[in-house]
Amino acid sequence: MAPPAVLVIHGPNLNLLGRREPEIYGRTTLAEIDAALAALGRELGLRVECVQHNGEGEIITAIQQAEGRFRGILINAAGYTHTSVAVRDALAAIGMLGVPAVEVHLSQPAAREPFRHVSLLAGVCRGSVSGFGAAGYGIALRGLAELLPAGGGL
Repeated sequence: MAPPAVLVIHGPNLNLLGRREPEIYGRTTLAEIDAALAALGRELGLRVECVQHNGEGEIITAIQQAEGRFRGILINAAGYTHTSVAVRDALAAIGMLGVPAVEVHLSQPAAREPFRHVSLLAGVCRGSVSGFGAAGYGIALRGLAELLPAGGGL
């Protein structure tokens, strides 16, 4: 039986990791994060698929298409965390269909500009991890793995 699959969604500008504001986001690239998640996924008995989208609609489509394909979602919606009711609604809908989501952020939004203090997504995610840099993705994946029902498939 195939291992359970988890979708990792990286939001806008995360394709620039390693070069964009390294004092805030670190020097780890998105490719390095994805490779580390794939390796950790194998260790946890999960198949990890990672996507990056700059557009809000693309993120929503990825969330909606997760039903029947993935057992859980790990999402760093980046700037859309603070602005997108539509991404929130998509996560709420997929959560009601049995696909839990965990939110992750490289930086600690509550310690940054006031407009970053509120996550519109947190209320529909099963958990949130922030402030641990690239390591936060692994922490979040471990947490998501604990939420998934036992058994393979998807």
